[in-house]
Amino acid sequence: MMPPRRTERLVVLVILAALLFTPPLILLADRPAGGLSWLAAYLFVAWALVIGLAAWLLEREPKE
Repeated sequence: MMPPRRTERLVVLVILAALLFTPPLILLADRPAGGLSWLAAYLFVAWALVIGLAAWLLEREPKE
């Protein structure tokens, strides 16, 4: 069974992921700046951040 603290952190990670992929933030990244759309870069970085944080949270050894 996971410690309650880890469960709380995973819930916060899910909320962060949901916020990162809401349409208002995606539409901000989709605006062309200098002729380029940053949508692909934003999605890649946001997804990598969520995966990295999940791996970091799940691979850490719980303190006893």
